[in-house]
Amino acid sequence: MTTTEWITDIALILVVFRQLREDRLDHKTFLIPLGIVAYVGYSYLDSIPTAGNDLALIAVLMGVGAALGVTGGFYTRIRSLDGHLMIKAGAVSAVLWVVGMGARMGFQTWVEHGGGADDVARFSVAHHITSDQAWVTAFVLMALTEVVTRVATIFIRSRSRAATRPAPALDRTA
Repeated sequence: MTTTEWITDIALILVVFRQLREDRLDHKTFLIPLGIVAYVGYSYLDSIPTAGNDLALIAVLMGVGAALGVTGGFYTRIRSLDGHLMIKAGAVSAVLWVVGMGARMGFQTWVEHGGGADDVARFSVAHHITSDQAWVTAFVLMALTEVVTRVATIFIRSRSRAATRPAPALDRTA
């Protein structure tokens, strides 16, 4: 893994750790993780391999990312405090986020430095996965899907929470 890949993966993990402390739900809550995955997508997704079972691999890992993201977003607490929405990642949300990000980091490290390249090559041949780019695309789209679905889940929940919030009382003394 390159230094940039380590920094990007660690930054995505820190996004949730930052939310372990309750903080105000604002644009940064959405823009920081989406900005990181936009950068990663731009940097690593040149094309989407479609030969053999490449799309099946991509779809499976995107499904895993979506499940992790939606579940993590569901287990993020959103509450009203003094007219503002507050957000706090729960333990389940944080664990799922770290599992998703950590699994990708672990897989890449295992393939590059732990002798896993031959195992992945044999698996790829046996399951008609045609290139290294299929794995890269699948893991990048898994991360992107996890982030987007988590952020979308939090956004939808925050909008429904904001809609049920009572309107502030008007000061009629003026």
